[in-house]
Amino acid sequence: MTIRFPAFLALVLALCACQTTGALREPDVTRSLQEAPPGAPPGTCWSKQTTPAVIETVTEQILLQPAQVSADGTVTQPAIYKTETRQAILRERKVTWFRVPCAYQQPADFAASLQRALKVRGHYTGPINGRMDARTRAAVRAYQKPQGLDSGILSLAAARKLGLVAVDLPEEG
Repeated sequence: MTIRFPAFLALVLALCACQTTGALREPDVTRSLQEAPPGAPPGTCWSKQTTPAVIETVTEQILLQPAQVSADGTVTQPAIYKTETRQAILRERKVTWFRVPCAYQQPADFAASLQRALKVRGHYTGPINGRMDARTRAAVRAYQKPQGLDSGILSLAAARKLGLVAVDLPEEG
């Protein structure tokens, strides 16, 4: 088997470029955005889940001129149709903002604690390695989806339910 060196070199360089530029890097489980929804309390951390619109291509035949039929039923001129294609939005794009734990709420072993909490609840099956990897994100999504958030980014509400972040108690007065 003969491999041409330039083609092989190009393949190796392409693979290295993907790894070093971060093109294949997936987002952190607790990604916090620099922006927040309007009216968000100061000092809170947020993320958002964007669900794309569902668009369907609709093709219709529109009758421009009906067929001309003689008295004996013979078609003297066939009907004339125009084909029209348009886009129909079946479901609008949706942006869901949700609070996430801020960096100061995450100790050094936060990822490992998250993996342990998800493992105990049957959502995480991987090793407790403290890495926010694809398997951890899938477990976060599986945990949050029944609660109405289909995201692999950990919400503050889910972090509180898992016992990873302190719960705000009402003030006694």
